[in-house]
Amino acid sequence: MKNTLFLGFKGKNNSSNLLVSSLSARSFFLTNSFTGLKKDIEDLSPDYTEVYLFGVNKNLSNTFSIERFAEKDGKRLRSKLDPEELKKRFASCGINADISHVPSKYLCNEAFWYLLEKYQGNAVLIHIPTIKNFNEEWVSSVRNAMTIKENGK
Repeated sequence: MKNTLFLGFKGKNNSSNLLVSSLSARSFFLTNSFTGLKKDIEDLSPDYTEVYLFGVNKNLSNTFSIERFAEKDGKRLRSKLDPEELKKRFASCGINADISHVPSKYLCNEAFWYLLEKYQGNAVLIHIPTIKNFNEEWVSSVRNAMTIKENGK
C-alpha cells in the first residue's frame, strides 16, 4: 500500500487548507514563505511514496490544474506521477482538470521543486480555485479520486 501525504498551505481562508484538512490524517500545511516552506519540507518524513501538493491558482474557477514540472534556476524537474491517470481519476469523480505544460510561479513552484527533489519525482502539484470559487462537493470528490488510487480501481 502506498504511503501517501497530502499537502496544502497554511491559512484558514486558503482553499488548499480547506481541502487537505478534509482529506486525510496524513496531511501537512506549508508555511506561506520561501524559507518557511523549504524548512517544512526538509522536516517531512522521507518515507512517503506519493505526495500530493494542493496549491491555489486565482485564475481557476471551476477546474483543477495538474502541474507536470517545477522549474528553478533554468532547470526543470518532472513529476513521475502520471498526470493523465490523475486527470482520469478526477474526471471519474466529476472534477474537471487540465494538465499544465508550463511550470507555475512563486511559492507553489518552489514547494513543488523541493518535493520533487526530496521524493525523487514522486510528487505532484494540483492547483485548485480560490476559496471564493471553491466548491464544497470537491472535498468528497477528491477524497473519492484518491480512494480510487489506493484501492487500485
